[in-house]
Formats: sequence, structure tokens, C-alpha cells
Amino acid sequence: MSVASGTRSERPKGASVTSDFEPTPNASRSDAALVVERVVKQYDRQRAVDGIGFTVARGELFGLLGPNGAGKTTLLRMIMDILRPDEGEIRLLGHKMTPALKDRVSYLPEERGLYQRQKVFDVLVFLGEIKGLPRHVARRRADQYLDRVGLLAARRKKMRELSKGMQQKIQIAGVLLHEPELVILDEPFIGLDPLNRALIIEVMKETAARGAAIILSTHLMDQVEALCGRILLIHQGREVLSGTVRAAKERFADASVRIDTDAPLEGRPEVQRCTPEGPNGLVRVHLNVKPEAFLATLLAEGRAIRRFERALPSLDEVFINATQRGVP
Repeated sequence: MSVASGTRSERPKGASVTSDFEPTPNASRSDAALVVERVVKQYDRQRAVDGIGFTVARGELFGLLGPNGAGKTTLLRMIMDILRPDEGEIRLLGHKMTPALKDRVSYLPEERGLYQRQKVFDVLVFLGEIKGLPRHVARRRADQYLDRVGLLAARRKKMRELSKGMQQKIQIAGVLLHEPELVILDEPFIGLDPLNRALIIEVMKETAARGAAIILSTHLMDQVEALCGRILLIHQGREVLSGTVRAAKERFADASVRIDTDAPLEGRPEVQRCTPEGPNGLVRVHLNVKPEAFLATLLAEGRAIRRFERALPSLDEVFINATQRGVP
């Protein structure tokens, strides 16, 4: 298991970038947990990462998104100094990466493994010690984090005796037990059922609440929505969308609303189509007028409006639109 490691051309014509960047109040570059400045990594004639830049605040949960082959893993490896950028600069906790700084950072790569013949407790103690914890602290933290992920009873089992989901929770415990200031998680929900995904989400929130910055790279958009205030979406090595989750969804929203009313909606000139959503009369209505104008018309007619809200797209829909159809 790897817990921690070790002339700019113009942007191609037609490359589409949009930024609705709304940094959190403490996200200034001077005290940010991570600053990435226009980094480039090229292999032969292909740019795996092409001028990416972003900032992550201390205590922030930040989503790094993109389809397979977008350049996410290359970017994460450059942040961890496993790869060196051809251009640009990366600063972690105010500094360029050094061996000492790695003890304050933790990285869970997508490709990983554990010492299968070793006992769970011993593996975690070892991982804590190589991150600079005294042995007695590593032993105490190993039990604390095993208990937090619901696996204290498995502390004396060998790794190979555990299910894939249990091993995944052990790996996450191993990444967090030295309590790093910056945590990078690449697909941390692999092998976890919904109950354990919810548990790990709570653990991540607790980690951020104590001041650690977390970068989450995953294809599970619902988990990103549950955790991350801001996202960066990259495609073919370039930024295509960045900012708050809310701003990204609003950018791709159409003129549709969710409404619960006593008004007959089918056949109205403002309505393109109606789709029932759930119980209690909730309907998604696709409009050919502005939602505000439609609401005003209904109110002027004296209709009872029990619920009226914009029907924002899911983050899955944003992801598909931005990477396959381009950013509007």
C-alpha cells in the first residue's frame, strides 16, 4: 500500500474552460493546504496535464473529477512528487514537497495493496511508524481508527482473511491514523457497500472538521455531492469546469421546475412536457418560458403552490454534458 510518496504552449483552439470559482474564505494562496499553478506534464507528443491550476483550503473537501484518461492520476502523482511537472509549480502546506513534508500528507492511490500475510493491527502500526509516529502512539491510533471504521474486532486477523470492503476500510484507516494535514484519496469507495460508504463519508467529514484538507477523486458523483463544496473537472488534461457544486449545476440547468400545485399543467402553452416525480403530486415541468414568469402566471391565477423550485441537473448530468457535449 502506498500511503505517501515520493516553453508553455498556448491552449489549443476550441478548448473550452469555464470557472465559477467561489473560494472558501480561508482559501487564499498564502495559507492554503495546496496550491497548483499551471502545471504541465507531457509524454512524447501528448499532454497528460495541460496548464491545470487550483487552490485547496485547509479544512476543505475538494472534488477532482474527470473521465478515465483525463489526467487525474498524473496530476495527483505530481502533487505527491512521484512525478515532476514539466512546467508550473506545486506547493503543499506552503512549501514545495520535501521528505519531511511527506509526513504531513497522505495519499491513497487507486492501485493499492496490503501485506496480506500480516495482521491488521501490525500493518497499521507499521504505517503509522513510517509516517513518523512513535510506536506507542501508532499502537494507540491503530486501535482508535480500527474502532472508528468498525473493525476493532478484526485487529488480530491477517489481512488475507478480510473481505475487499474490509480491506478498503483498513487502507483508509492507514491513510488517516497519523492525522495528516492534506489527504488525497483516489477512488476511496471501491468495494464499499452503501452502509460503509456512509461511514467513510462521516470519517472524511470529521477529518476535514479538524482542519485537514481532503482532495477526493472518484467517479461516484453522489458521493461528491454529499462531501464536496467545490469541484474541478478535467478532460483530456485540461480544465473544463471549476467552482462550487451549486454553480456547476446551475450552469447546466434548463428551464424546468419541480412543482406541486392544484393547477392543471398538461396542455398549457408554457409547458413542453410534464414528468411525475415521486409521491404527493410532485411534477417536473419542462418549460418554454422563464420559471419566474410561469410562477407569476400561476399566482396571478390564484393557484395553490405547495412547492416550486428549479430542477437542477444531477452532478452525473453535469459530468456528461461538460465532457461529452462541451461547456455552454
